[in-house]
Amino acid sequence: MGASGWDYSVPYQEDLVGAFDALRRKVFEEREYYWVSGADWKPEKERLPWPETEEELWADEMAQEAGTHSILDIFRIIGPDEEPDYSTMKQVTEEEALRVLGTRKPTRAHVPRFEEFDHWRWYGRCAVLHDDRGEPQEIYFWGFSGD
Repeated sequence: MGASGWDYSVPYQEDLVGAFDALRRKVFEEREYYWVSGADWKPEKERLPWPETEEELWADEMAQEAGTHSILDIFRIIGPDEEPDYSTMKQVTEEEALRVLGTRKPTRAHVPRFEEFDHWRWYGRCAVLHDDRGEPQEIYFWGFSGD
């Protein structure tokens, strides 16, 4: 199938990890992800029902290999001094935004340029988006995952 790019936006809140966790729950509950073991390319008698829990999802060997092509493939947000690793997400710092975008407070208008930030497959990024007055409005999550 190949990897897929994905992105999400949620209203701003100070608790970045809380916003991330809530978004992951929403994507799982609303089935906004690729479920390889229930995919329609498989003969109907071999398709499995949607998992009831994330534990059930990740217990599936095919899901482990193919991923979900969504934020569910990312398990934790790392700190600004940590090195990116498989299934992690890193927030864009103000210094990084200034270097890449020329501003410490990116807006929705900057999103098309976010591909200029460091990124790898099976790794996510996030950034706080601001309004024209510099007030935080959204948290934008994006990445590239799945096989």
